[in-house]
Amino acid sequence: MGYKISPLLWDKVRRGLSAGRVQSVAVRIVCEREAEIQAFTQEEYWSIVANLEGSLPPSFEAKLIKVQSANIDVKNEKDAHDLVASIKSQTFVIVEIAKKERRRNPSPPFITSKLQQEAARKLGFTAKKTMTLAQMLYEGIDIGEEGPVGLITYMRTDSTRVADSALQEVRTFIAEKFGDHLLPSTPNIYKSKRAAQDAHEAVRPTSMRYTPEMVEKFLDRDQYRLYELIWKRFIASQMLPAVFDQTAFDIEASKAYLFRATGQVLKFPGFISVYMEGEDDATEKNEEDNAALPDLQQGETLKLHDLASHQHFTQPPPRYTEASLVKALEELGIGRPSTYASIMSVIQDKEYVKKIENRFHPSDLGKLVNELLVASFPDILDVGFTAQMEQELDDVEEGKRTWVNALRDFYGKFEKTLAEAKDKMRDVKRTAVETDITCEKCGNPMVIKWGRNGEFLACSSYPECKSTKEFQRNDSGKIEIRQQETTDEKCPNCASPMLIKRGRFGKFLACSKYPECKTTKSVTTGVKCPACDAGELVERRSKRGKIFYSCNQYPKCSHALWDKPIAKACPTCGHPILVQKYVKKSGQMVISCPQAECGYKEETTEAS
Repeated sequence: MGYKISPLLWDKVRRGLSAGRVQSVAVRIVCEREAEIQAFTQEEYWSIVANLEGSLPPSFEAKLIKVQSANIDVKNEKDAHDLVASIKSQTFVIVEIAKKERRRNPSPPFITSKLQQEAARKLGFTAKKTMTLAQMLYEGIDIGEEGPVGLITYMRTDSTRVADSALQEVRTFIAEKFGDHLLPSTPNIYKSKRAAQDAHEAVRPTSMRYTPEMVEKFLDRDQYRLYELIWKRFIASQMLPAVFDQTAFDIEASKAYLFRATGQVLKFPGFISVYMEGEDDATEKNEEDNAALPDLQQGETLKLHDLASHQHFTQPPPRYTEASLVKALEELGIGRPSTYASIMSVIQDKEYVKKIENRFHPSDLGKLVNELLVASFPDILDVGFTAQMEQELDDVEEGKRTWVNALRDFYGKFEKTLAEAKDKMRDVKRTAVETDITCEKCGNPMVIKWGRNGEFLACSSYPECKSTKEFQRNDSGKIEIRQQETTDEKCPNCASPMLIKRGRFGKFLACSKYPECKTTKSVTTGVKCPACDAGELVERRSKRGKIFYSCNQYPKCSHALWDKPIAKACPTCGHPILVQKYVKKSGQMVISCPQAECGYKEETTEAS
């Protein structure tokens, strides 16, 4: 499908674009989530929280949930303050205590998609990086006298099956290392999804002999972190569930107001003594539910320490991360374990999406291509259709259907749709959208055209007038001219002021007399290159949208670094520059020496 549609995009939009049964649906999912976010209307609401204490410590918080038996719905500050005023003088009494035991089961050993999701959540790895590291661990690591050893099983699988010998080995290891009390009487067996291909086991360590501690000195940091993740997940999968005691207090204030406090206490750790699965978006509620409640009695009168109102706003659905997009594709039945990493890469390489703060934002190009494909190929870009095709491919593989019949059923309709698209798809390359903006150079109307960096305004009298302008759309979609960023720098060729422009690889300086003068320069940091001492380090942007810094004498000098350079010598080793970086784990900005062996580091309060 993709090899037929891609040339159409080359003709209608620009060369180098691609389409595909899975990648195009992935882009559509990102675009539709963005549309949801843009259409979202934020609403204000308020919560009322009481801090209470009973006959036994500690004090605890309870939230107002009902007023006169109706669910609370407080929309503004005045109503919230009125409620607080009317409740403050009331007597708080526990009218009901509900206790129950909750069990949390361990997760199965990793399949490919779950490994990619968890490595993204816990380690910050892209799907591609995870698969590259897993390939190394699978193919073999030299561990001293034993030579090269494959540390994990094959990493492309959608089966949770584990060999009997491996089950016996891990159960013995758990009993010896953690104790029999964490071991179930029989092995935990997990069901694979219905369409799983069972040729390969789950992703697991090849032997319990190769503990993370034993192999750490033979692995680099990222290899070790991924191996430890796989190791812990596998061990936890064969342990007993964690058991929690959950408690809920229903508390009345003069019968008219009902408050509820919830909490839980870990009764038996089970598998979480080794491993806890990550979450895409942790919620406030999870933290509240984990609070411990004192052992109080029904009918007990409580002391009110504080009664407060808190303002909140409804939130739009979150943008996708790599982990949550892979999860969405998997849950929709789209794609294969072996394809997810490449799909995450290709939608970024083709500039359909940009990753900002680890979340996918559709680019203007991505929105445009998605709009064209959905309009011309509604069935093929349909999530349900793509999932159905996955099932048909499984049926062919399992011999339930012949490939000839499957291809015939699809291709006849597809050929007709493709022919219509060639004739009717909007020709972005050759058409221009008229606007009510006038060219300041010649007075003719300006039109919207599409370039390598997205939409821009161009004079309709081109090529006689080559005036162009950058623009953006406001919240209502109206076009606004983007103000030029000026500088004090003069063009080295014509002495005109240089302007800051934005291209596909980030900011750059361009002569204000363009197109008469086409001089461009990189935006420099003012820091001399420590490698060649002839150039300066300039800010650039990679194909994936990540900022890096490299020498402006490239290709003569290829020195580059990811962290922001600072024109200050290292006080420890004398290296000519330092770098500023954000350390995610500590949440701190640090200034450090780029020489790893030096180790110089200082904290800074400057924001990232």
